[in-house]
Amino acid sequence: MAREYVKTSDDPLTYQIIGCAMAVHRGRGPGCREDTYQRDLELRFQEIRLSYESQKQIAVYDSTHRDVLVGFYIPDFVVDNRVIVELKALSGLDNSHVAQVIGYLAVTGCPVGLLLNFGARSLQWRRILPPRDVTNHHLNRQWLFVPDWLKPGQ
Repeated sequence: MAREYVKTSDDPLTYQIIGCAMAVHRGRGPGCREDTYQRDLELRFQEIRLSYESQKQIAVYDSTHRDVLVGFYIPDFVVDNRVIVELKALSGLDNSHVAQVIGYLAVTGCPVGLLLNFGARSLQWRRILPPRDVTNHHLNRQWLFVPDWLKPGQ
């Protein structure tokens, strides 16, 4: 089943990001730790003067009342306040990684996410758009960072 490519106004920016990732992968190849690729990609972003935030803590509130802070999602990059970029250094990607990016899109309101995997022989990338009804997003605790001061009994 062929997937139809949906064009967006953010395509030029996502192409720039993917190009930077390809350059990093070409230089390093597979086999490094994720944080190594993240540092290299950050340098590429700086070279081409992309506006980005690295490891931005995004507050996540309970889904019932939306007034209780339950933790933070921390995507690898938020580029130009429009693109979530999540890096992996794995042998392959699965649906849980896609769900992670969708969760980040839900809480940020960003219109597009990129999932980049440096662990394979060639760079793997997936462009991810938020679901139509992002308000139905359910909190995924697997990707939630809960600082000690927020844990019960602390």
